[in-house]
Amino acid sequence: MSDDTTNMGHILVVDDDPAMQQMIADFFADQNIPTSFAAGQAGLVRHLAGNDPSLIILDLKRGQEDGLDLLRSIRSDSDVPVIIITGHCLDEVDRIVGLELGADDYLVKPFSVRELYARARAVWRRQEVGRAARVRDPERGGYRFGGWRLHRRGRQLIAPDGSPIALKNSEYALLLAFLDAPQRTLTREFLLQATQIHEDVFDRSIDVRVLRLRRKLETYPGAPRVIQTVRSLGYVFTLSVKPL
Repeated sequence: MSDDTTNMGHILVVDDDPAMQQMIADFFADQNIPTSFAAGQAGLVRHLAGNDPSLIILDLKRGQEDGLDLLRSIRSDSDVPVIIITGHCLDEVDRIVGLELGADDYLVKPFSVRELYARARAVWRRQEVGRAARVRDPERGGYRFGGWRLHRRGRQLIAPDGSPIALKNSEYALLLAFLDAPQRTLTREFLLQATQIHEDVFDRSIDVRVLRLRRKLETYPGAPRVIQTVRSLGYVFTLSVKPL
Protein backbone atom coordinates (compact mmCIF):
# COMPACT_ATOMS: atom_id res chain seq x y z
CA MET A 1 0.00 0.00 0.00
CA SER A 2 1.41 3.38 -1.02
CA ASP A 3 1.93 6.36 1.26
CA ASP A 4 -0.56 8.48 -0.65
CA THR A 5 -3.29 5.93 0.10
CA THR A 6 -2.36 5.97 3.79
CA ASN A 7 -2.90 9.74 3.87
CA MET A 8 -6.20 9.82 1.99
CA GLY A 9 -8.33 10.29 5.08
CA HIS A 10 -11.93 9.10 4.95
CA ILE A 11 -14.38 8.91 2.07
CA LEU A 12 -18.06 9.88 2.18
CA VAL A 13 -20.44 7.89 -0.04
CA VAL A 14 -23.82 9.45 -0.85
CA ASP A 15 -25.74 6.42 -2.15
CA ASP A 16 -28.70 4.66 -0.52
CA ASP A 17 -28.13 1.31 -2.26
CA PRO A 18 -27.15 -1.13 0.54
CA ALA A 19 -25.33 -3.46 -1.87
CA MET A 20 -23.29 -0.58 -3.29
CA GLN A 21 -22.50 0.70 0.20
CA GLN A 22 -21.28 -2.71 1.33
CA MET A 23 -19.17 -3.26 -1.79
CA ILE A 24 -17.41 0.10 -1.43
CA ALA A 25 -17.02 -0.16 2.35
CA ASP A 26 -15.48 -3.64 2.18
CA PHE A 27 -12.99 -2.84 -0.55
CA PHE A 28 -11.88 0.50 0.87
CA ALA A 29 -11.57 -1.05 4.34
CA ASP A 30 -9.09 -3.52 2.86
CA GLN A 31 -7.02 -0.48 1.84
CA ASN A 32 -7.26 0.96 5.38
CA ILE A 33 -9.44 3.83 4.13
CA PRO A 34 -12.44 4.52 6.41
CA THR A 35 -15.77 5.06 4.66
CA SER A 36 -18.94 6.75 5.89
CA PHE A 37 -22.36 7.05 4.28
CA ALA A 38 -25.07 9.67 3.88
CA ALA A 39 -28.56 8.86 2.66
CA GLY A 40 -29.78 12.32 1.65
CA GLN A 41 -29.46 16.09 1.97
CA ALA A 42 -29.85 16.08 5.75
CA GLY A 43 -27.30 13.30 6.17
CA LEU A 44 -24.89 15.02 3.79
CA VAL A 45 -25.10 18.32 5.68
CA ARG A 46 -24.66 16.52 8.99
CA HIS A 47 -21.55 14.70 7.78
CA LEU A 48 -19.97 17.81 6.26
CA ALA A 49 -20.63 19.80 9.42
CA GLY A 50 -18.89 17.29 11.65
CA ASN A 51 -16.25 15.84 9.34
CA ASP A 52 -13.88 16.82 6.57
CA PRO A 53 -13.91 13.99 3.99
CA SER A 54 -11.04 13.71 1.55
CA LEU A 55 -13.42 12.59 -1.22
CA ILE A 56 -17.15 12.28 -1.87
CA ILE A 57 -18.67 9.57 -4.07
CA LEU A 58 -22.10 10.81 -5.17
CA ASP A 59 -24.83 8.82 -6.91
CA LEU A 60 -26.73 11.23 -9.18
CA LYS A 61 -29.96 9.20 -9.14
CA ARG A 62 -31.31 9.11 -5.62
CA GLY A 63 -35.04 8.44 -5.67
CA GLN A 64 -36.93 11.65 -5.01
CA GLU A 65 -33.75 13.68 -4.49
CA ASP A 66 -31.72 15.05 -7.36
CA GLY A 67 -28.02 14.21 -7.08
CA LEU A 68 -27.17 17.32 -9.10
CA ASP A 69 -28.84 19.44 -6.42
CA LEU A 70 -26.69 17.72 -3.82
CA LEU A 71 -23.61 18.43 -5.93
CA ARG A 72 -24.59 22.12 -6.12
CA SER A 73 -24.95 22.12 -2.34
CA ILE A 74 -21.50 20.58 -1.90
CA ARG A 75 -19.86 23.03 -4.30
CA SER A 76 -21.57 26.02 -2.69
CA ASP A 77 -19.12 25.93 0.23
CA SER A 78 -16.57 23.16 -0.35
CA ASP A 79 -13.88 22.17 -2.86
CA VAL A 80 -13.73 18.55 -1.65
CA PRO A 81 -13.13 16.23 -4.64
CA VAL A 82 -16.30 14.56 -5.95
CA ILE A 83 -16.71 11.48 -8.13
CA ILE A 84 -20.22 11.16 -9.53
CA ILE A 85 -21.90 7.86 -10.35
CA THR A 86 -24.57 7.60 -13.04
CA GLY A 87 -27.05 4.79 -13.52
CA HIS A 88 -26.50 3.92 -17.17
CA CYS A 89 -24.82 5.06 -20.36
CA LEU A 90 -27.80 7.20 -21.40
CA ASP A 91 -27.12 9.69 -18.59
CA GLU A 92 -24.68 11.69 -20.77
CA VAL A 93 -26.43 15.00 -20.05
CA ASP A 94 -26.21 14.41 -16.31
CA ARG A 95 -22.53 13.57 -16.60
CA ILE A 96 -21.84 16.74 -18.56
CA VAL A 97 -23.82 18.90 -16.14
CA GLY A 98 -22.12 17.20 -13.21
CA LEU A 99 -18.68 17.99 -14.58
CA GLU A 100 -19.72 21.58 -15.28
CA LEU A 101 -20.93 21.90 -11.69
CA GLY A 102 -17.50 20.91 -10.44
CA ALA A 103 -17.36 17.10 -10.22
CA ASP A 104 -13.83 15.77 -10.63
CA ASP A 105 -14.63 12.47 -12.36
CA TYR A 106 -17.49 10.09 -13.11
CA LEU A 107 -18.27 6.39 -13.41
CA VAL A 108 -21.16 4.63 -15.12
CA LYS A 109 -22.84 1.67 -13.44
CA PRO A 110 -22.05 -1.18 -13.42
CA PHE A 111 -18.39 -0.57 -12.63
CA SER A 112 -15.52 -2.36 -10.94
CA VAL A 113 -14.84 -1.24 -7.38
CA ARG A 114 -11.14 -1.53 -8.25
CA GLU A 115 -11.63 1.12 -10.93
CA LEU A 116 -13.48 3.32 -8.44
CA TYR A 117 -10.57 2.94 -6.03
CA ALA A 118 -8.02 3.79 -8.74
CA ARG A 119 -10.00 6.87 -9.79
CA ALA A 120 -10.39 7.95 -6.16
CA ARG A 121 -6.62 7.80 -5.66
CA ALA A 122 -5.99 9.71 -8.90
CA VAL A 123 -8.49 12.44 -7.99
CA TRP A 124 -7.05 12.76 -4.50
CA ARG A 125 -3.49 13.04 -5.84
CA ARG A 126 -4.53 15.77 -8.29
CA GLN A 127 -6.20 17.64 -5.44
CA GLU A 128 -3.03 17.46 -3.37
CA VAL A 129 -0.87 18.70 -6.26
CA GLY A 130 -3.25 21.61 -6.80
CA ARG A 131 -3.30 22.45 -3.10
CA ALA A 132 0.50 22.44 -2.94
CA ALA A 133 0.67 24.77 -5.94
CA ARG A 134 -1.90 27.19 -4.49
CA VAL A 135 0.00 27.72 -1.25
CA ARG A 136 3.00 28.95 -3.19
CA ASP A 137 3.35 32.60 -4.09
CA PRO A 138 1.20 32.89 -7.25
CA GLU A 139 3.85 35.13 -8.82
CA ARG A 140 6.60 32.60 -8.18
CA GLY A 141 7.19 28.99 -9.07
CA GLY A 142 5.37 27.34 -11.89
CA TYR A 143 4.93 23.93 -13.48
CA ARG A 144 6.91 21.31 -15.35
CA PHE A 145 5.38 18.77 -17.69
CA GLY A 146 6.81 16.52 -20.39
CA GLY A 147 10.08 18.45 -20.53
CA TRP A 148 8.27 21.82 -20.67
CA ARG A 149 8.42 24.49 -17.97
CA LEU A 150 5.99 27.31 -17.26
CA HIS A 151 7.31 30.07 -15.00
CA ARG A 152 4.45 32.07 -13.53
CA ARG A 153 6.69 35.03 -12.92
CA GLY A 154 6.92 36.65 -16.33
CA ARG A 155 4.48 34.10 -17.79
CA GLN A 156 7.38 32.39 -19.53
CA LEU A 157 6.88 29.06 -21.30
CA ILE A 158 10.11 27.15 -22.01
CA ALA A 159 10.16 24.31 -24.55
CA PRO A 160 12.07 21.07 -23.89
CA ASP A 161 14.93 22.36 -26.08
CA GLY A 162 15.24 25.47 -23.89
CA SER A 163 13.68 27.93 -26.32
CA PRO A 164 11.06 30.43 -25.04
CA ILE A 165 7.56 30.18 -26.49
CA ALA A 166 5.42 33.32 -26.65
CA LEU A 167 1.88 33.02 -25.28
CA LYS A 168 -1.04 35.38 -25.72
CA ASN A 169 -2.99 36.21 -22.57
CA SER A 170 -5.83 33.89 -23.55
CA GLU A 171 -3.41 31.03 -24.31
CA TYR A 172 -1.63 31.50 -20.98
CA ALA A 173 -4.95 31.45 -19.09
CA LEU A 174 -6.04 28.31 -20.94
CA LEU A 175 -2.75 26.53 -20.26
CA LEU A 176 -2.99 27.41 -16.55
CA ALA A 177 -6.49 25.92 -16.42
CA PHE A 178 -5.15 22.66 -17.85
CA LEU A 179 -2.08 22.61 -15.60
CA ASP A 180 -4.22 23.17 -12.50
CA ALA A 181 -6.27 20.06 -13.38
CA PRO A 182 -4.09 17.63 -15.33
CA GLN A 183 -5.50 14.30 -16.53
CA ARG A 184 -9.03 15.49 -15.79
CA THR A 185 -11.77 16.08 -18.34
CA LEU A 186 -12.62 19.80 -18.48
CA THR A 187 -15.77 20.94 -20.24
CA ARG A 188 -15.84 23.92 -22.59
CA GLU A 189 -18.06 25.79 -20.16
CA PHE A 190 -15.59 25.19 -17.34
CA LEU A 191 -12.70 26.42 -19.50
CA LEU A 192 -14.64 29.53 -20.46
CA GLN A 193 -15.20 30.35 -16.81
CA ALA A 194 -11.70 29.36 -15.68
CA THR A 195 -10.03 31.50 -18.33
CA GLN A 196 -12.44 34.42 -17.81
CA ILE A 197 -12.95 34.89 -21.52
CA HIS A 198 -16.06 37.00 -21.09
CA GLU A 199 -16.11 38.50 -24.55
CA ASP A 200 -16.91 35.15 -26.17
CA VAL A 201 -20.55 34.07 -26.43
CA PHE A 202 -20.18 30.57 -27.86
CA ASP A 203 -18.17 27.81 -26.22
CA ARG A 204 -16.66 26.88 -29.61
CA SER A 205 -14.31 29.84 -29.06
CA ILE A 206 -12.47 27.52 -26.67
CA ASP A 207 -11.91 25.11 -29.56
CA VAL A 208 -10.07 27.85 -31.44
CA ARG A 209 -7.86 28.61 -28.44
CA VAL A 210 -7.14 24.93 -27.87
CA LEU A 211 -6.11 24.65 -31.52
CA ARG A 212 -3.70 27.60 -31.12
CA LEU A 213 -2.25 26.15 -27.92
CA ARG A 214 -1.83 22.76 -29.56
CA ARG A 215 0.24 24.37 -32.33
CA LYS A 216 2.69 25.49 -29.65
CA LEU A 217 2.75 22.34 -27.50
CA GLU A 218 2.16 19.44 -29.87
CA THR A 219 4.69 17.81 -32.16
CA TYR A 220 1.85 17.00 -34.55
CA PRO A 221 -1.11 19.33 -33.85
CA GLY A 222 -3.30 17.32 -36.22
CA ALA A 223 -2.81 14.24 -34.04
CA PRO A 224 -2.66 15.76 -30.54
CA ARG A 225 -1.27 13.76 -27.65
CA VAL A 226 -0.92 16.48 -24.98
CA ILE A 227 -4.38 18.09 -25.16
CA GLN A 228 -6.86 15.46 -26.25
CA THR A 229 -10.53 15.88 -27.13
CA VAL A 230 -13.07 13.97 -25.04
CA ARG A 231 -16.06 13.50 -27.28
CA SER A 232 -19.21 15.33 -26.15
CA LEU A 233 -17.47 16.56 -23.00
CA GLY A 234 -14.43 18.77 -23.61
CA TYR A 235 -10.68 18.32 -23.28
CA VAL A 236 -8.11 16.59 -21.10
CA PHE A 237 -4.46 17.52 -20.52
CA THR A 238 -2.78 14.11 -20.59
CA LEU A 239 0.68 14.82 -19.17
CA SER A 240 1.73 14.52 -15.56
CA VAL A 241 2.27 17.98 -14.01
CA LYS A 242 4.58 18.84 -11.13
CA PRO A 243 5.37 22.17 -9.43
CA LEU A 244 8.70 23.86 -10.14
